[in-house]
Amino acid sequence: MKKSKISFETSFWAGFVAGNPFKAINAFFAFADLDYYKQNLTEAVIYSYKTKVYNQENPSNVFVFYTAVNSFLKVCYCLQQKSKKWKVKDSLRSETVFPFSSLTKQEYDNPFMVFQKAFAEKTLEEFESFLSLIVELSLSPFAGDPESDLTTPYIHLIKMLDAVELIKERGVEKIKKTNQIVAVIA
Repeated sequence: MKKSKISFETSFWAGFVAGNPFKAINAFFAFADLDYYKQNLTEAVIYSYKTKVYNQENPSNVFVFYTAVNSFLKVCYCLQQKSKKWKVKDSLRSETVFPFSSLTKQEYDNPFMVFQKAFAEKTLEEFESFLSLIVELSLSPFAGDPESDLTTPYIHLIKMLDAVELIKERGVEKIKKTNQIVAVIA
């Protein structure tokens, strides 16, 4: 039986279809930087509880943000599934550690742990529902008191953003079954 391949749905915001998770990561961070995603995610969650509409000047930006982050979630899910086949290159300790402050030492050393933890606690569908909910509530002129937990998926998503940026900075190595490194991807 053939495995079904997950679509990252990058064509709307990136302008092309990225079938490889690492190409999708490059497109994601070429579209905007880590701070943009963290700031917009945080603001969308904050505006979920306000009567003001988030990004009222141009709410279409929220839709574009939503589509990019939705693609990002699919990439993270894919990375979590492939974490036994890939290894993040060792840190040269030249990364800027401050942006990755959401990660524990173990997660910093092995960013794939972030995806494993996140998807052990929440499903891809639950993360997508969280994203849809914060977009809906942040664009509503009514103060929302969402019944669902916004904090847990928010924290996981911030950690996933940091982990993916770290993977992008370091690069990954494909591991052969004999634990020998066979290819390096920058």
